[in-house]
Amino acid sequence: MQIDVTSLEFRELNEKLRDSDGNITIKGCCGQRFIASGMKDKTITIDGIPGNALGAYLNGASITVNGNAQDAVGDTMNDGEIIIHGNIGDAAGYAMRGGKIFIKGNAGYRAGIHMKEYKEKVPLMIIGGTAGSFLGEYQAGGIIVVLGLLSDEKLVSNFPCTGMHGGKVFFRGDVTKSAFPKNVCLKTATAEDMECIKEQISEFADIFGYDREKILNSEFTVATPDSNNPYKQMYVAN
Repeated sequence: MQIDVTSLEFRELNEKLRDSDGNITIKGCCGQRFIASGMKDKTITIDGIPGNALGAYLNGASITVNGNAQDAVGDTMNDGEIIIHGNIGDAAGYAMRGGKIFIKGNAGYRAGIHMKEYKEKVPLMIIGGTAGSFLGEYQAGGIIVVLGLLSDEKLVSNFPCTGMHGGKVFFRGDVTKSAFPKNVCLKTATAEDMECIKEQISEFADIFGYDREKILNSEFTVATPDSNNPYKQMYVAN
């Protein structure tokens, strides 16, 4: 089913999505916010540029954007998949607690902020290009991967992993000269570390047409918090 949303605001758009079955293609998208918020059991393709909070609270739907996306993609998403065939704005995956976000291009500031996990719910974000400042800020769980496949620019900008206290961030290349906070441990990823992302990297490569073996055979650096409670000294009672 195809929906032309050129003249629709987000409430009308989402009503049409909820009333539609099967595969849905959205045409003429231009900045509408909150598309597919909280939805499940939907397969949605978007031609155009969705506005802020695409897939917020997503609960199992699959969304593909044939272009760029704005801020807060996958805000607090619980399950499902969001695929971006372009660049993405700031705060992607804010408080993300499940599902996958695959980005072919670059990510803005604060990607993966407050990302978390619980038991089998391990959210994943793979960025094909580079990431802006404060990547993984206050990360409490989940996996972020930055591949730098589009250029030779620095993989990540300022203050990566600030306040990180859980999860892992993988960088394709050596980022040990970047200014990471003291509460973060950096090391060359081992074969065991790479097993954590092998399947996910393969899925990313299949979606965007990359050579999975070439990516997986690269050197990776992995960032993790250096303790279970890096801010213990800030608490009055422990």
